[in-house]
Amino acid sequence: MSDYKLTVGLEVHAELSTKTKMFCSSKNDPDEKTPNINICPICMGYPGSLPTINKDAVRHVLRLGLSVGGELADYTEFDRKNYFYPDIPKGYQISQYKHPLVKGGELSGVELTRIHLEEDTARSSHAEAESLVDFNRAGVPLMELVTEPVIHSAVEAGDFARELQLTLRYLGMSEANMEKGEMRVEANVSVSTNTELGTKVEVKNLNSFKVVEKAISFEMERQIAILERGEIVVQETRGWDDNKGETFSQRAKEDSHDYRYFPDPDLPKIFVSEVRDFGREELLKSLPEMPREKRDRLKKDFGLKELDIEIYTRDREKGKFFEEVARELVGDQEFISTASNYIISDLKTPIPVKDFAKVMQMISRGELSSRGAKDILKILEAEGGDPQKIAEKNNLLQTSNVEELKVMAEKIIAENKKVVDEYKSGKLASIEFLVGQGMKASKGSANPKILKEVFESLLA
Repeated sequence: MSDYKLTVGLEVHAELSTKTKMFCSSKNDPDEKTPNINICPICMGYPGSLPTINKDAVRHVLRLGLSVGGELADYTEFDRKNYFYPDIPKGYQISQYKHPLVKGGELSGVELTRIHLEEDTARSSHAEAESLVDFNRAGVPLMELVTEPVIHSAVEAGDFARELQLTLRYLGMSEANMEKGEMRVEANVSVSTNTELGTKVEVKNLNSFKVVEKAISFEMERQIAILERGEIVVQETRGWDDNKGETFSQRAKEDSHDYRYFPDPDLPKIFVSEVRDFGREELLKSLPEMPREKRDRLKKDFGLKELDIEIYTRDREKGKFFEEVARELVGDQEFISTASNYIISDLKTPIPVKDFAKVMQMISRGELSSRGAKDILKILEAEGGDPQKIAEKNNLLQTSNVEELKVMAEKIIAENKKVVDEYKSGKLASIEFLVGQGMKASKGSANPKILKEVFESLLA
């Protein structure tokens, strides 16, 4: 298998978060449970009904184009993509062919071909005796992003899809929830033994990141097995069977000419530079800090570990909490990193930022052990309260009084002559046993750093 090269290009569809559908004023509500309620003559394809372009949907795609460094079109138009299926009420889908809104760009190290707008289809459900169609989704704004065939592993494909979902969420243009079908991935997979691309097989409607990776891995192995037998891989469209963990043939793969694209005569051409809200400077001002920019800033400003940075980039609420805590702890870099460890490892539910910062400050002053801090955080999550009072009430404050610790240390030294002799003969690690006995005797209330210094002084 090492002689074969995997090449993958992705096509990703994402429903956009607009108030209305792409070409009509029907409500765009992905959570609507009652079938066929958000519909009108336009999205149902009634004769004589005329579509109008959703300006917010166009703006969303242009902002995405800028965020990935793509080339924004000045001239763009919508086309009719002709094919017949029960979930296409008009008998054609309005999409973009020759003149997409965005060309080129790059995301997560993957080169992009284009980003364009179209309308979503209705949703079909099939039972043994009947098939039902819900047209609530018909006409919802749908972004399609196409990558270049430059992906060479299933993991790389999954990582790209995750980063795209994150980017769409940062821009506020889509929740891109794959479980709800708000984002769907199609993978064009080929294998070859030389620099030429092999026969492309499309695997459609992959609805989770793990499924994207599984389907690509299976398809690579399937195509290699075919080539190993001296047979030819057929260009086709395949689906994914999650129960069997394999792809299955659906139909022969269409080429673009099969769809008989032509410009939609009912929709106006768009000259982007003539629309004030689509001006480059106006769009740039609307862009938030993007995921890769946030990663760079968290690294530069706080020196966090890569794992922490990724958690805060993907979980924005947790990231916001961390940065608010960091502002409370400004000037103490060491305990900003400590705070990050506690946020990620021990904080399960939100608590007031100032209370969390107080706990970190108590650690930095040597008033709390790690165990004591964890106990206080649990109480704060469950009941709230003042960290100082919680520590006093539950006997969680560390003892740093040297005279008190000296009395306890002398007793432990007297009871552990063998360990003391080992330490004095050069086995310096033995002192950790003595410190451990001290922590046990004090029920965790002794400051371990001060306690160790006391032992060292007594045994010098």
